[in-house]
Amino acid sequence: MSRHEKASKSLFDPAILEQALIDSFTKLDPRLLAKNPVMFVVGVGAVLTAVVWIRDIAASGPGAAPNWFTGSVCVWLWFTVLFANFAEAVAEGRGKAQAQTLRRMRKETTARRRVGKGEETVPASQLKKGDVVIIDAGELIPGDGEVIEGIASVDESAITGESAPVIRESGGDRSSVTGGTKVLSDRIVVRIGANPGESFLDRMIGLVEGAARQKTPNEIALHILLVGLTLIFLFACLTLVPLALYSGITLSATVVVALLVCLIPTTIGGLLSAIGIAGMDRVMQHNVLAMSGKAVEASGDVNTLLLDKTGTITIGNRMAHELVPVPGVRTEDLADAAQLASLADETPEGRSIVVLVKEKFAIRARNIVGLGAHFIPFTAQTRMSGCDLDGRMVRKGAVDSVAQWVESLGGNVPKELRDIADRIGSSGGTPLAVADGHQVLGVIHLKDMVKEGIKERFARFRAMGITTVMITGDNPRTAAAIASEAGVDSFLAEATPEMKMKFIRDEQAKGKLVAMTGDGTNDAPALAQADVGVAMNTGTQAAKEAGNMVDLDSNPTKLLEVVEVGKQLLMTRGTLTTFSIANDVAKYFAILPAIFMGVFPEIAPLNVMHLASPMSAILAAVIFNAIIIIVLIPLALRGVAYRPIGAAALLRRSLLIYGLGGIVAPFIGIKIIDVALTVVGLT
Repeated sequence: MSRHEKASKSLFDPAILEQALIDSFTKLDPRLLAKNPVMFVVGVGAVLTAVVWIRDIAASGPGAAPNWFTGSVCVWLWFTVLFANFAEAVAEGRGKAQAQTLRRMRKETTARRRVGKGEETVPASQLKKGDVVIIDAGELIPGDGEVIEGIASVDESAITGESAPVIRESGGDRSSVTGGTKVLSDRIVVRIGANPGESFLDRMIGLVEGAARQKTPNEIALHILLVGLTLIFLFACLTLVPLALYSGITLSATVVVALLVCLIPTTIGGLLSAIGIAGMDRVMQHNVLAMSGKAVEASGDVNTLLLDKTGTITIGNRMAHELVPVPGVRTEDLADAAQLASLADETPEGRSIVVLVKEKFAIRARNIVGLGAHFIPFTAQTRMSGCDLDGRMVRKGAVDSVAQWVESLGGNVPKELRDIADRIGSSGGTPLAVADGHQVLGVIHLKDMVKEGIKERFARFRAMGITTVMITGDNPRTAAAIASEAGVDSFLAEATPEMKMKFIRDEQAKGKLVAMTGDGTNDAPALAQADVGVAMNTGTQAAKEAGNMVDLDSNPTKLLEVVEVGKQLLMTRGTLTTFSIANDVAKYFAILPAIFMGVFPEIAPLNVMHLASPMSAILAAVIFNAIIIIVLIPLALRGVAYRPIGAAALLRRSLLIYGLGGIVAPFIGIKIIDVALTVVGLT
């Protein structure tokens, strides 16, 4: 089972639940409880009612509430605090379970460290940043680093959960390797990029445990709102005491505490921490490592998305797309010559030509060794490569170079060759001319292959209101063609790292949040500047350190899932806040008429619930207050289902479902509990 599948297990795994129950009591520590002001007030109220209950049991004073009432309120207040702690502990427990899985992956290995012209074997834990190690096929990579020599197939399933091996090679954007992964073929030399305890796996363990999670700006704003509402209702409840005395009603400390707990926003207060932690956990389930909750939440507000073209929108290598013969030449002859010129070409482009010819024209590769062919390697001077065989001189390369070579042999270059090359260039492709001796045969169309399904995913971004921008070092003509095929909204051609930074800053100056995906060292400055920087795990170490997220699957469109999780996080918090505030208003109008109706008959029409007694009304509200938190735990952990609809429609939907639900639910729930209390004879 992959790690992704393990992360998708039931919300209520028995092992997680067992530990969460224990942690619920551990979190009663006042120093921990004080971080959540709403639940801190509930905790103080629970302590106060416990003291009053013990005092009344010992010696009940005049005006004291019945012991059964004080005891019941006390028990349910403690349950309210424990339920809130339980929700947070379940969210943390899921992260800790993933961390334990990661710890089991970490093995103590030995490393062959290069020393001068020789090597020595040392424990991997002794490797330091800058050390150079040698890894052969079948050996584990001892630490994070960059491949500086060689190319190899690497099994990264321990990190990504995917079984398909990946290629890691020196130079370029696919040189980064992760400690604990396994070399499957060949040999590579790696320069270690992290000291002991600072590896990617160590950071993953710390992050999934939620230890580094900080409050986001929106979360802080909501925190301030909750504190404000708590103070307002605290003042309101305290002012009820003199009003009750004036009306001839005695409100005990237990009643005042119960009213306060019922009226302050305990629902969202109890679930707020769980929502934030669960947001990071849901991103991890998509195999994306978020460095903080801020990055996850910021993704929900992204306006502009920048994507590096090579390796992100396109596959990364130019591939043979079609063969275009000049007039008078059969396509089969062009295919035969193109294959001969490419048999010894080990570049991705050369291999793609051989594959295209085999698939479209059923021309199988020949025994080049037995035929005694002489191959002409590509050089920067000639800009051509080819093959001499049985008196034939077949060449392929840049159009100008091949044309000059043909003319040097006394051949003629047809005008159509330039026309075909211009047409391919205008479409964003790269033309390679093919000649057999003094005769020009045609053109190979090399094309940046856009990844399958990416256009549809960009359409989903557009539906979310996110503008997609492709950044590339290509010329504007090539960039325009690829941008059109990929379906991005705009592009930035001939982009330098400085241009990327300037573009991001200009967007941010307009008040927009910018996300970027990239994998190269040249992307690192922009990844650091972006509000959400998603680095590909296949990319360089510099890119991974600059971003605030790492995509373990190296799928650039994974940001779609990240954005949806971010929007889920914001929507979940918003909807539960709406529900909680509506809840409080409903409880206010459900409880107070029952308390004061005997003294003020004029408010009798407001007593729509016809509760059995004031004490029954208060106790029923306290019980409902505790139960609703645990009922909403699955919603807080899973998140509200995201739909790409407008803000106005989203607000209407939230008010209709959660606002109206928050008003109706307390009336129904409190009435049912009141009836149950009456049936069991507690009122």
